[in-house]
Amino acid sequence: MRVLVVEDNAFLAEMIAEGMRRDAITVDVALDGVSALRKLQFGDYDVLVLDRDLPGMHGDEVCRRLVAKGLLTRVLMLTASVTVAERVEGLSLGADDYLTKPFAYEELLARVLALGRRVQPALPPVIERAGITLDTARRQADRDGAALSLTRKEFAVLETLMRANGAVVSGEDLIEKVWEENAGYDTNPVRVTLSRLRTKLGGPPVIETVPGAGYRIAASAPSRQHAAEAPGSPDTPGPADTPRSDIARSADTSGSSGSSDSERAGR
Repeated sequence: MRVLVVEDNAFLAEMIAEGMRRDAITVDVALDGVSALRKLQFGDYDVLVLDRDLPGMHGDEVCRRLVAKGLLTRVLMLTASVTVAERVEGLSLGADDYLTKPFAYEELLARVLALGRRVQPALPPVIERAGITLDTARRQADRDGAALSLTRKEFAVLETLMRANGAVVSGEDLIEKVWEENAGYDTNPVRVTLSRLRTKLGGPPVIETVPGAGYRIAASAPSRQHAAEAPGSPDTPGPADTPRSDIARSADTSGSSGSSDSERAGR
């Protein structure tokens, strides 16, 4: 999930951003309305956390222009306005939710996650695919019942691939969704993160590389137990899978019928 936080209080904006980054959410920050609109034009954001009283351009105008462009970004207005009339006015501009200051970070996070789910049609907070279970609300993941210890980037990459529901996601799209705006379009961080993620997911492999296109989660994959029981699997190698050095070692230790144990030990 990618979020833009627009708040003229730099300290509060960074506090919100750092909290969300710890929860594996990609966050950019703008301190005024003009900068916010510029970022919205070039960034693909799922949720906009928007303060109303902004310098440069009022938050209401930012919301109007966002709605006029038909962008799918969901808007959570964050403001000190407390009257019912003011809240109604904000929602009538096209905002999807409204939260007054002061607020609890846990409530803000819950509302942002709820809005993020609405950007993707009919996707529940718990996503299951190919033996992987991803609980986006609790930021937990497991494969075949075994918990996965993922960094926030690994979790975000896995979530993006899971939400694609089998569709191919390019490296550039992963950069756009998971990394902050200053990451550029160098896909090397994607490859490194995917390598670590694949290691943690273990076998059999579930993340497929589509040459020249990107990556996807396989529609289905055998469980680790079934893979271990399958003939010729990596966990149960047959003769063809036995390394050459092991075959030679076996031949050396078998010896001829005339060789004694002491002779073999003295080699």
